Amino acid sequence: MKRIANFKSPLLAHVYPDTLDPKGYWISEKLDGVRAFWTGEQLVTRTGGIIKPPSKWLRGFPKNKLDGELTAGRERFQDTVSIVRCASQDKGWSEITYRVFDAPSDKPFEERLTDIPNTARIIPVKHWKCKGRKHVQDCLEKVLKQGGEGLMLRAPGSLYEYKRSKTLLKVKKFFDAEAIVLEHIPGKGKHIDRMGALKVKWSEIEFKIGSGFTDEQRESPPNIGETITFKYQELTRAGKPRFPVFLRIRNFKE
Repeated sequence: MKRIANFKSPLLAHVYPDTLDPKGYWISEKLDGVRAFWTGEQLVTRTGGIIKPPSKWLRGFPKNKLDGELTAGRERFQDTVSIVRCASQDKGWSEITYRVFDAPSDKPFEERLTDIPNTARIIPVKHWKCKGRKHVQDCLEKVLKQGGEGLMLRAPGSLYEYKRSKTLLKVKKFFDAEAIVLEHIPGKGKHIDRMGALKVKWSEIEFKIGSGFTDEQRESPPNIGETITFKYQELTRAGKPRFPVFLRIRNFKE
Protein backbone atom coordinates (compact mmCIF):
# COMPACT_ATOMS: atom_id res chain seq x y z
CA MET A 1 0.00 0.00 0.00
CA LYS A 2 1.43 3.36 -1.04
CA ARG A 3 1.64 6.04 1.64
CA ILE A 4 1.40 9.80 1.75
CA ALA A 5 4.72 11.42 2.62
CA ASN A 6 4.84 13.38 5.90
CA PHE A 7 1.30 12.35 6.84
CA LYS A 8 0.28 13.54 10.31
CA SER A 9 -1.43 10.97 12.51
CA PRO A 10 -5.12 11.73 13.12
CA LEU A 11 -6.56 12.29 16.58
CA LEU A 12 -6.13 9.12 18.67
CA ALA A 13 -7.87 8.17 21.89
CA HIS A 14 -6.76 7.30 25.39
CA VAL A 15 -8.58 4.69 27.50
CA TYR A 16 -11.45 6.00 29.61
CA PRO A 17 -10.33 6.16 33.27
CA ASP A 18 -12.87 5.06 35.89
CA THR A 19 -11.91 8.07 38.01
CA LEU A 20 -13.16 10.59 35.43
CA ASP A 21 -16.54 12.27 35.81
CA PRO A 22 -17.75 12.18 32.17
CA LYS A 23 -20.80 14.39 32.68
CA GLY A 24 -21.08 16.84 29.80
CA TYR A 25 -18.88 14.79 27.43
CA TRP A 26 -20.22 13.72 24.05
CA ILE A 27 -20.91 9.99 23.70
CA SER A 28 -20.86 8.09 20.42
CA GLU A 29 -20.64 4.45 19.44
CA LYS A 30 -17.12 3.12 18.85
CA LEU A 31 -17.27 1.72 15.35
CA ASP A 32 -15.63 -1.53 14.34
CA GLY A 33 -14.18 -0.70 10.95
CA VAL A 34 -11.15 0.65 9.14
CA ARG A 35 -10.10 4.11 10.31
CA ALA A 36 -10.05 6.44 7.32
CA PHE A 37 -9.04 10.09 6.96
CA TRP A 38 -10.40 12.10 4.03
CA THR A 39 -7.80 14.72 3.07
CA GLY A 40 -10.16 16.59 0.78
CA GLU A 41 -8.78 14.66 -2.17
CA GLN A 42 -8.27 11.04 -1.12
CA LEU A 43 -8.89 8.50 1.61
CA VAL A 44 -5.96 7.32 3.71
CA THR A 45 -5.47 5.03 6.70
CA ARG A 46 -4.42 6.33 10.13
CA THR A 47 -0.79 5.76 9.11
CA GLY A 48 -1.10 7.46 5.73
CA GLY A 49 -1.68 4.41 3.53
CA ILE A 50 -3.68 5.34 0.44
CA ILE A 51 -7.10 3.66 0.19
CA LYS A 52 -8.45 3.31 -3.34
CA PRO A 53 -12.24 2.89 -3.52
CA PRO A 54 -13.96 2.92 -6.93
CA SER A 55 -14.14 6.48 -8.28
CA LYS A 56 -17.93 6.33 -8.41
CA TRP A 57 -17.99 5.50 -4.68
CA LEU A 58 -16.25 8.82 -3.94
CA ARG A 59 -18.76 10.97 -5.84
CA GLY A 60 -20.07 13.78 -3.66
CA PHE A 61 -17.16 13.77 -1.22
CA PRO A 62 -16.41 17.33 0.02
CA LYS A 63 -13.26 19.45 -0.22
CA ASN A 64 -12.91 19.73 3.57
CA LYS A 65 -11.23 17.08 5.74
CA LEU A 66 -13.18 14.26 7.38
CA ASP A 67 -12.30 11.62 9.96
CA GLY A 68 -14.22 8.40 10.41
CA GLU A 69 -14.49 4.66 9.85
CA LEU A 70 -15.15 2.62 6.75
CA THR A 71 -17.51 -0.16 7.78
CA ALA A 72 -19.85 -2.79 6.42
CA GLY A 73 -21.76 -2.78 9.71
CA ARG A 74 -21.61 -4.21 13.21
CA GLU A 75 -19.76 -7.49 13.68
CA ARG A 76 -18.40 -7.31 10.12
CA PHE A 77 -14.85 -6.13 10.79
CA GLN A 78 -13.19 -8.88 8.78
CA ASP A 79 -15.57 -8.34 5.84
CA THR A 80 -14.74 -4.64 5.91
CA VAL A 81 -10.98 -5.25 5.91
CA SER A 82 -11.27 -7.72 3.03
CA ILE A 83 -13.24 -5.27 0.91
CA VAL A 84 -11.06 -2.23 1.67
CA ARG A 85 -7.83 -4.12 0.95
CA CYS A 86 -9.10 -6.06 -2.07
CA ALA A 87 -7.12 -5.57 -5.27
CA SER A 88 -10.40 -5.58 -7.22
CA GLN A 89 -11.69 -2.14 -6.31
CA ASP A 90 -15.33 -2.74 -7.19
CA LYS A 91 -15.68 -5.91 -5.13
CA GLY A 92 -17.92 -5.28 -2.14
CA TRP A 93 -17.61 -1.49 -1.94
CA SER A 94 -21.38 -1.11 -2.33
CA GLU A 95 -21.61 -2.56 1.19
CA ILE A 96 -19.24 0.03 2.70
CA THR A 97 -20.27 3.35 4.21
CA TYR A 98 -18.06 6.09 5.64
CA ARG A 99 -19.24 6.79 9.19
CA VAL A 100 -17.79 10.20 10.01
CA PHE A 101 -17.30 11.42 13.57
CA ASP A 102 -15.21 14.54 12.94
CA ALA A 103 -14.30 17.19 10.36
CA PRO A 104 -10.77 18.33 11.31
CA SER A 105 -10.27 22.11 11.44
CA ASP A 106 -9.43 24.78 14.02
CA LYS A 107 -13.05 24.96 15.23
CA PRO A 108 -14.38 23.52 18.53
CA PHE A 109 -15.81 20.01 18.25
CA GLU A 110 -19.47 21.05 18.24
CA GLU A 111 -18.91 23.42 15.30
CA ARG A 112 -16.90 20.83 13.39
CA LEU A 113 -19.87 18.46 13.46
CA THR A 114 -21.82 20.87 11.26
CA ASP A 115 -19.17 20.45 8.54
CA ILE A 116 -19.94 16.75 8.09
CA PRO A 117 -22.15 16.11 5.03
CA ASN A 118 -24.91 13.49 4.99
CA THR A 119 -24.96 11.51 1.74
CA ALA A 120 -25.52 7.97 0.51
CA ARG A 121 -21.91 7.07 1.43
CA ILE A 122 -21.07 9.60 4.16
CA ILE A 123 -23.10 9.13 7.32
CA PRO A 124 -22.51 11.38 10.36
CA VAL A 125 -22.02 9.46 13.60
CA LYS A 126 -24.65 10.27 16.22
CA HIS A 127 -23.43 12.00 19.41
CA TRP A 128 -25.34 12.56 22.63
CA LYS A 129 -24.60 14.28 25.93
CA CYS A 130 -23.34 12.21 28.83
CA LYS A 131 -25.23 12.44 32.13
CA GLY A 132 -22.59 10.74 34.25
CA ARG A 133 -20.75 7.46 34.94
CA LYS A 134 -23.91 5.34 35.13
CA HIS A 135 -25.05 6.76 31.81
CA VAL A 136 -21.77 5.61 30.23
CA GLN A 137 -22.20 2.07 31.58
CA ASP A 138 -25.85 1.90 30.51
CA CYS A 139 -24.96 3.08 26.99
CA LEU A 140 -22.06 0.64 26.82
CA GLU A 141 -24.24 -2.34 27.75
CA LYS A 142 -26.87 -1.30 25.20
CA VAL A 143 -24.31 -0.98 22.39
CA LEU A 144 -22.67 -4.32 23.26
CA LYS A 145 -26.03 -6.11 23.24
CA GLN A 146 -26.63 -4.71 19.75
CA GLY A 147 -23.33 -6.14 18.53
CA GLY A 148 -21.32 -2.92 18.86
CA GLU A 149 -17.70 -2.64 20.01
CA GLY A 150 -17.86 0.09 22.66
CA LEU A 151 -18.15 3.85 23.12
CA MET A 152 -16.16 7.01 22.50
CA LEU A 153 -16.21 10.04 24.79
CA ARG A 154 -15.32 13.48 23.47
CA ALA A 155 -14.57 16.48 25.69
CA PRO A 156 -16.97 19.36 25.02
CA GLY A 157 -15.44 22.28 23.12
CA SER A 158 -12.27 20.31 22.37
CA LEU A 159 -10.03 21.11 19.43
CA TYR A 160 -8.78 18.61 16.87
CA GLU A 161 -5.23 17.45 17.64
CA TYR A 162 -3.00 15.39 15.35
CA LYS A 163 -1.86 13.09 18.16
CA ARG A 164 -3.17 10.91 20.97
CA SER A 165 -5.20 13.17 23.23
CA LYS A 166 -7.14 12.84 26.47
CA THR A 167 -9.93 14.90 24.92
CA LEU A 168 -10.93 11.65 23.19
CA LEU A 169 -11.51 8.50 25.26
CA LYS A 170 -12.48 4.96 24.31
CA VAL A 171 -14.73 2.80 26.46
CA LYS A 172 -14.64 -0.94 25.78
CA LYS A 173 -15.43 -4.15 27.60
CA PHE A 174 -12.86 -6.91 27.54
CA PHE A 175 -12.97 -10.60 28.42
CA ASP A 176 -10.33 -12.33 30.55
CA ALA A 177 -8.79 -15.74 29.92
CA GLU A 178 -5.70 -17.78 30.75
CA ALA A 179 -3.02 -19.17 28.42
CA ILE A 180 0.21 -21.15 28.65
CA VAL A 181 3.47 -19.55 27.51
CA LEU A 182 5.05 -21.47 24.62
CA GLU A 183 7.82 -19.16 23.42
CA HIS A 184 9.55 -15.80 23.91
CA ILE A 185 9.63 -13.83 20.65
CA PRO A 186 12.56 -11.35 20.44
CA GLY A 187 11.71 -7.68 20.30
CA LYS A 188 12.48 -5.07 17.68
CA GLY A 189 13.20 -1.35 17.75
CA LYS A 190 13.35 -0.06 21.32
CA HIS A 191 12.81 -3.63 22.57
CA ILE A 192 15.63 -5.10 20.48
CA ASP A 193 17.33 -6.63 23.54
CA ARG A 194 14.11 -7.65 25.27
CA MET A 195 11.15 -9.91 24.81
CA GLY A 196 8.89 -8.49 22.11
CA ALA A 197 5.94 -10.85 22.42
CA LEU A 198 4.82 -14.14 23.92
CA LYS A 199 3.62 -17.06 21.86
CA VAL A 200 0.91 -18.69 23.94
CA LYS A 201 -1.64 -21.48 23.77
CA TRP A 202 -5.24 -21.07 24.86
CA SER A 203 -7.37 -24.19 24.55
CA GLU A 204 -6.13 -25.51 21.18
CA ILE A 205 -5.43 -22.04 19.75
CA GLU A 206 -1.90 -20.62 19.47
CA PHE A 207 -1.33 -16.87 19.07
CA LYS A 208 0.95 -13.99 20.07
CA ILE A 209 0.56 -11.39 22.81
CA GLY A 210 2.73 -8.32 22.28
CA SER A 211 1.14 -5.58 24.39
CA GLY A 212 0.44 -4.91 28.05
CA PHE A 213 3.99 -5.54 29.27
CA THR A 214 6.12 -3.13 31.30
CA ASP A 215 9.80 -2.75 30.42
CA GLU A 216 10.62 -4.81 33.51
CA GLN A 217 8.33 -7.61 32.37
CA ARG A 218 9.99 -7.59 28.95
CA GLU A 219 13.38 -7.85 30.65
CA SER A 220 12.18 -10.77 32.75
CA PRO A 221 9.17 -12.32 30.96
CA PRO A 222 6.97 -15.16 32.22
CA ASN A 223 8.68 -18.53 31.99
CA ILE A 224 7.98 -21.09 29.29
CA GLY A 225 5.17 -23.30 30.55
CA GLU A 226 3.89 -20.65 32.95
CA THR A 227 0.22 -19.66 32.91
CA ILE A 228 -0.70 -16.03 32.30
CA THR A 229 -3.92 -14.06 32.35
CA PHE A 230 -4.74 -11.91 29.33
CA LYS A 231 -7.69 -9.85 28.16
CA TYR A 232 -9.19 -9.61 24.70
CA GLN A 233 -11.98 -7.82 22.94
CA GLU A 234 -13.67 -10.63 21.03
CA LEU A 235 -12.92 -13.74 18.97
CA THR A 236 -12.13 -13.77 15.27
CA ARG A 237 -13.88 -16.22 12.97
CA ALA A 238 -10.88 -18.50 13.39
CA GLY A 239 -11.48 -18.53 17.15
CA LYS A 240 -8.43 -16.42 18.05
CA PRO A 241 -8.65 -13.62 20.62
CA ARG A 242 -8.72 -10.21 18.98
CA PHE A 243 -6.43 -7.53 20.49
CA PRO A 244 -5.02 -9.75 23.28
CA VAL A 245 -3.29 -7.82 26.08
CA PHE A 246 -1.12 -9.29 28.86
CA LEU A 247 -2.46 -8.70 32.36
CA ARG A 248 -0.40 -10.76 34.81
CA ILE A 249 1.14 -14.11 35.67
CA ARG A 250 -1.53 -16.26 37.26
CA ASN A 251 -1.30 -16.40 41.01
CA PHE A 252 -1.70 -20.05 41.94
CA LYS A 253 -2.41 -19.08 45.57
CA GLU A 254 -5.73 -17.53 44.64
